[in-house]
Amino acid sequence: MTATAHELSYRLDQKRSINGAFPGPKSQALNERRAAVVAAGVSSGVPVYVEDADGGIVRDVDGNSFIDLGSGIAVTSVGASDPAVVAAVQDAAAHFTHTCFMVTPYEGYIAVAEQLNRLTPGDHEKRTVLFNSGAEAVENAVKVARLATGRDAVVAFDHAYHGRTNLTMALTAKAMPYKSGPSGGFGPFAPEVYRMPMSYPFREENPEITGAEAAKRAITMIEKQIGGDQVAAIIIEPIQGEGGFIVPAEGFLPALSAWAKEKGIVFIADEVQSGFCRTGEWFAVNHEGVVPDIITMAKGIAGGLPLSAITGRADLLDAVHPGGLGGTYGGNPVACAAALAAIGTMEQHDLNARARHIEEIALGRLNELAAEVSAIGDVRGRGAMLAIELVQAGSKEPNAELTKAVAAACLQEGVIILTCGTYGNVIRLLPPLVISDELLIDGLDVLAAAIKANA
Repeated sequence: MTATAHELSYRLDQKRSINGAFPGPKSQALNERRAAVVAAGVSSGVPVYVEDADGGIVRDVDGNSFIDLGSGIAVTSVGASDPAVVAAVQDAAAHFTHTCFMVTPYEGYIAVAEQLNRLTPGDHEKRTVLFNSGAEAVENAVKVARLATGRDAVVAFDHAYHGRTNLTMALTAKAMPYKSGPSGGFGPFAPEVYRMPMSYPFREENPEITGAEAAKRAITMIEKQIGGDQVAAIIIEPIQGEGGFIVPAEGFLPALSAWAKEKGIVFIADEVQSGFCRTGEWFAVNHEGVVPDIITMAKGIAGGLPLSAITGRADLLDAVHPGGLGGTYGGNPVACAAALAAIGTMEQHDLNARARHIEEIALGRLNELAAEVSAIGDVRGRGAMLAIELVQAGSKEPNAELTKAVAAACLQEGVIILTCGTYGNVIRLLPPLVISDELLIDGLDVLAAAIKANA
């Protein structure tokens, strides 16, 4: 049964409220303390400090309440303080906070692996390993693919984002700020990473190109530049995140997956941002029936606690020798308890259906807005992973300045939105899946007014 606003209960009042100028005095004081001790390389998009959060509301230390349309970048899908997650964390922490699964194991790790093996696509035999972050999951998926195949080359795609560690920076397409900066870069990067063209329907030179044709374009380049028999893995976000919430044309993913299978290439679906009900399915690959060899997960997996995972074919993961996978904190017992509770909440309230309901509400409004505002070049996404690409009116020229102005205007009115995109011109909407209809509609109204006022 789909969870409605009436079936979900909230601890905080689900209304936006701005009490005065912000950042308020308490946030300003915290910002001064921060400047003295926190590295400048860590930036924050919103200049206020959180005191409490629940449902679709984030409340700052000065008492302002903001509509949360970002979910901490798709993390707090079940809410920032889901009662089931809170209770599970409290109970787990009261018993033990750490032992290291590689030293003295515990049931929670096994239980999470059982759930992921059950929920991920495919009915083949699977194995799971738990880690801490999305980047760590990606690194290990590539490790497994290389060892299991005996090959070196890894194929990633234009507009991809896979993380900030050395290998994941190599996989990531966007240079600034992830790979380079004003005074230099973070390289040298890991070798044997090759980039191929993505299916990006809005920006294709040939707007009639199909997903299958776009896949053939990439496959032809792989064969020409690398050779299919040299490729260990293809890694792709089924819906690209930081690159701009790019949904490839239908048929692109199935064609790539089928070719990879034919060539003995490990097909890795990076579902760090798109997984766990975010798109209206447990995983975004489900929309086209794609079954990855390995799937990487994080963000929405544990209700806000740091946890990530790779789940894949048993023969691939079991090919790694004992001790070749793991980590001191991987599969922390408190995070495992949170993940089990979060998955329980997703199933209890059918948050897949809830995500599809959010899509129905939001896409209808956004498409109406696009018909009125010529600066909206494209509206796209699935479930509660939606985006607006802003352009110079009457063209496809990216409009990053407008995007920044809209985000700032929304914040002034008490709505937190995130931006993304290779060109910095995409507004992405990632509301908690437990947000009420009323709060979502209010947030969309503010967003629409901000776009109209600044376009």
